[in-house]
Amino acid sequence: MNQISPLAFVHPEARLGDNNIIGPFCYIDKNTVIGDNNNFQNSVTINYGARIGNNNEIFPGASISTKPQDLKFKGEDTLCEVGDNNSIRENVTISRGTASKGTTKIGSNNLLMENMHVAHDCVLGSHLIIGNSTKFAGEVTVEDNAIVSASVLCHQFCRIGGYVMVQGGSRFSMDIPPYIIAGKEPTRYMGINIIGLRRHGFSNELTGLIHNAYRILYGKGTRAENIQKIKSELQVTKEIQYIIDFVEASQRGIIK
Repeated sequence: MNQISPLAFVHPEARLGDNNIIGPFCYIDKNTVIGDNNNFQNSVTINYGARIGNNNEIFPGASISTKPQDLKFKGEDTLCEVGDNNSIRENVTISRGTASKGTTKIGSNNLLMENMHVAHDCVLGSHLIIGNSTKFAGEVTVEDNAIVSASVLCHQFCRIGGYVMVQGGSRFSMDIPPYIIAGKEPTRYMGINIIGLRRHGFSNELTGLIHNAYRILYGKGTRAENIQKIKSELQVTKEIQYIIDFVEASQRGIIK
């Protein structure tokens, strides 16, 4: 049974699962689908097009599936999908999609800290930690197990690889490949994320292999030449293949 405050508004066309807590001054619009066991604290806004999974906790002032901040948006019928077990803190804003992709997607088991913004058509993976006041512009991709610290500004269309640590206050307009630390000004490669990899159970041998891949990648030679060296000189595990595929697929280029 849902617990809905008499001071909340839930549109009669909204679809709610079971055992949700809807606090006072929450607003849930039409064309919304909400799963089970969610806790919406006071003053949470769930806008048109939201699809929210199970066991999420959303804190005061958060606004999910907001109208995109994009002048090309013409009111098309788009979505914002949020998975399970997320903690979405105070004043977080997540826009719904546009005609470009149609959907903004947030995975599961993420911590989105206070006042951060996810723009239209972004795709965020799972097991992420995103710091206070960080802003992702439109169509950014953040892959699983990344940590993006506070007050980071990310240009539209950028891609952030898995297991990355981005230092606080960074701003960038190029892709950040997996397993590394990125920081300073301008944002650049600072070495591999050794502590993060160890916490996720990467062996010393695998960590060393990843380190060697980046030693070659950021060494002398063109990016294409260095990728070929990685392929020919190193054991190409799935982790090394991930690095290769990420760099070869990059449209914006990777950070220096």
